[in-house]
Amino acid sequence: MFNELHEECGVFGVYGCHDASDLCYYGLHSLQHRGQEACGIVSRDGTNFYVEKGLGLVTEVFNENNIAKLKGLTAIGHVRYSTAGGGGLENVQPMYFRHHTGNFALAHNGNIVNSNELKRYLEDSGSIFQSTSDTEILAHLIKKEKKESNRLLAISSALNMLEGAFSFLILTQDRLYCCRDKYGLRPLSLAKLNGGYVVSSETCAFEVVGAKYIRDVEPGEIVVIDNEGLHSYFFSQYQRRKMCAMEYIYFARPDSDIEGTNVHTFRKESGKLLYYQQPIEADIVIGVPDSSLSAAIGFSEASGIPYEMGLIKNKYIGRTFIQPSQDLRERGVKMKLSAVSTIIKDKKVVLIDDSIVRGTTSKRIVKMLKEAGALEVHVYIASPPITSPCFYGVDISTYDELISAHKKIEEVRELIGADSLVFLNEESLYKAGKRTELCTACFCGKYPTALYQSFKDANKDGKF
Repeated sequence: MFNELHEECGVFGVYGCHDASDLCYYGLHSLQHRGQEACGIVSRDGTNFYVEKGLGLVTEVFNENNIAKLKGLTAIGHVRYSTAGGGGLENVQPMYFRHHTGNFALAHNGNIVNSNELKRYLEDSGSIFQSTSDTEILAHLIKKEKKESNRLLAISSALNMLEGAFSFLILTQDRLYCCRDKYGLRPLSLAKLNGGYVVSSETCAFEVVGAKYIRDVEPGEIVVIDNEGLHSYFFSQYQRRKMCAMEYIYFARPDSDIEGTNVHTFRKESGKLLYYQQPIEADIVIGVPDSSLSAAIGFSEASGIPYEMGLIKNKYIGRTFIQPSQDLRERGVKMKLSAVSTIIKDKKVVLIDDSIVRGTTSKRIVKMLKEAGALEVHVYIASPPITSPCFYGVDISTYDELISAHKKIEEVRELIGADSLVFLNEESLYKAGKRTELCTACFCGKYPTALYQSFKDANKDGKF
């Protein structure tokens, strides 16, 4: 599913390891799929904080010279796709704050749905914001709630005022705080490395730096890392496991494990369930690279229809959907995908994709396959129809841009030019992940958190 969904962000942290900034660089590189607009690293050496960040890919922003400036055994990093607050250098994370009670840095994955209300409350209390990002809100809340002798209490109080999805890393002079929202909407995991610790949005980054996975940060938990090790606290006793279903379906890398389930395994199982839901006779099964390939393999295994590489992705083109300009996204798709005519020609093709948002990309791919000589193109989607906006950090924020919000399945099929169109049912998502809870709000419109009217109105107006 190309250029349809915008990613949220990714966070990575290192505590108590030599070459912390180098490790952070490699960790962010592993999380590059979660955001390509900007990135940054903040480190500390026990006395000072060091900040390097900019617009662009990890390999574009960082080099040997500026990484060498990031001294110390501890660092946090961030890759960004702009959600609430928009783009711009002032919104690039991690954000660094100076305060007489102690300087600190923040990195955030997710979206705060009561950000407008909190910002007005803070501004009325005298806070002055330097960015338009909802991440800065937490910094002001921490300092407003600051108890001179208890930073943990201040952080806990601040987190309890936030509504929405978040994984926060907070780097202070002598500690790293790892925080996850009480609904468990965004992933965050811990690992051990050479006597120190690593924390990441996805476990795939642990393999790259050689860290050994320990466990996930629990919903509503604050894990404090200091020289004595790990310490666990809960800022909320209300805990759910409403992991965003799109993490499994699309966002996360297939070599990541999310709450005990491997992403590739989830996608492969969903492909099998998709076939069982509506069997079909065809000549070949193909998947849209890269996030749909696992589901295509599962569909092929269940159906006995051969799996083929009917679509080829140009690996030297970035993930075009990350680009903020729609014109750039559409142009990028044409450069990025090509059909293999010798495999497609005179075949009945089952095309597996992970989702349909606007439908424009699906239409182009179906057309491409038929121009390559496919006799029939049957589109199977490894997720339910997306009918509702997401307010938790995935940039599908208006009903107008969701084709399934105002068209029936048959109407969508006609628009994309497919011979048939099948969506996975919601029940199969739980079955594929062997889960009893997921956030499926974009499919069913049932949101796990309260939604604030000013936030919903802002999204309808296209401000976020």
